[in-house]
This record gives sequence, C-alpha cells and structure tokens, in this order.
Amino acid sequence: MNPVLAGLGAGLSLIIAIGAQNAFLIRQGLARNHVLAIVLICATADTALIVLGVGGLGALIAALPWLLTLMRWLGVAYLLWFGFNTARAVFRSENLDSSGEVKRLTLRQAVVTTLMLTFLNPHVYLDTVIFLGSIGNQFGAQRWWFVLGAAAGSWIWFTGIGFGAQFASKLMARPIFWRVLDSIIAIIMFSLAGILAFARLG
Repeated sequence: MNPVLAGLGAGLSLIIAIGAQNAFLIRQGLARNHVLAIVLICATADTALIVLGVGGLGALIAALPWLLTLMRWLGVAYLLWFGFNTARAVFRSENLDSSGEVKRLTLRQAVVTTLMLTFLNPHVYLDTVIFLGSIGNQFGAQRWWFVLGAAAGSWIWFTGIGFGAQFASKLMARPIFWRVLDSIIAIIMFSLAGILAFARLG
C-alpha cells in the first residue's frame, strides 16, 4: 500500500470521531473565536505526536503504564470541570453578552483550553503515538511518507471543521442555538469523562 495514502486513511480514521477536542473546535468555529489559532495548535500537536510516535516515543510510553494512568485522571478531572462550566453557561445564559453577541474566549483562554483538551487525553497518546507509530514503522524506510499522509489528514480535518463551522456561524444567530449546542457539548464532555475513567488503557 502507498504509505502516504495509508497514513492519510489511518490518521483520518482516528480523529473523525467527535471527541472533546473536536467538539471544542466546532464550538469555537461557530462562535468565530480564534479559529486559526486553535486549528494550528490541534494540527501541529497531532503532527508532532505522529512524528514522535514513528520516531520511537510509542515504545517508551507503552513501557510506562503509570504515565497513562496519571494522564487518565487528569483528563477525567478536566473534562468534568469543562463539562460543568459549559452546562452552567447554558442554565445561566452565559453564552451571550449584553448586546446579544456570542461571548468570546480570550486568545490565552482558547490556547490553554486547546492544549489541555489535546494533551490531557491519554487516548491521544494511545492512538496517535503508539497506534500510528506502530503502523508507520511497518513501512521501514518509507515510514516518513506515512507520517506525511497521517499529518495531512490532521491538517485537512481540523481546518475543515474549524473554518467550516466558522462559515456556518452566520446561520446560528439565535440564542437557543447556543444553549442547545452547549448542552450537547456538556453531555459529550461528561460522557467522555465517564468513558475515560473506566476504559482499559493499553
């Protein structure tokens, strides 16, 4: 199989599911809130983790089960906190400011949240570093072409959902939309926290 196409397919198959990172990006895209910065962080982080996985970091992580356990509980705590704050915004009408515009995160808040949703999820390391790393290394000398394909998948996906949501935001001006959206996101965050708490890692 062509290593670039194999990497593209494997990369997309792992990130298309709507997880915490994707839900946050979609929400910020619809709010037209620092979309470029969030897309760049998500795609760059994925690319770096794929490179590290093919470069051998996956074997190191697999040999340190305590590290994944630590990341698990940090991730659970953060997802619960994020879900609580999102749900609170729904019930307290915190989605909109006094002018009726959607409230925006500061750049610092957007960056910190994106980094935490990215790196406090142990499945990021299992999927991106260990899984993609192990597949990529099967291509031997052509493994870096696999990396290119997998990284391209990340850039295509994050750019598409981020700016696609930003484009769609013009149609989402009604306050009820934001309450429904944040209700769904809160449910996703609480569900992911539960799954992460009881999932078997490794």
